[in-house]
Amino acid sequence: MSINLIFKIAAVGILVTILSQVLKHSGREEQAFLVSFAGLILVLSWVLPVIYDLFVSIRRMFAL
Repeated sequence: MSINLIFKIAAVGILVTILSQVLKHSGREEQAFLVSFAGLILVLSWVLPVIYDLFVSIRRMFAL
């Protein structure tokens, strides 16, 4: 896992937080929820392959 992935996740978190707060204060809670949900899906699409590689390497290490 590279440090770039951590920086990407942090950047998405900051952007989602700012956009969500702006939308909530303007009375658009539904759009704020959708922005948060989209950020979650984006980060999960980056993290899931890394988690899969982790499980594959653990499986290889214990030869299961």
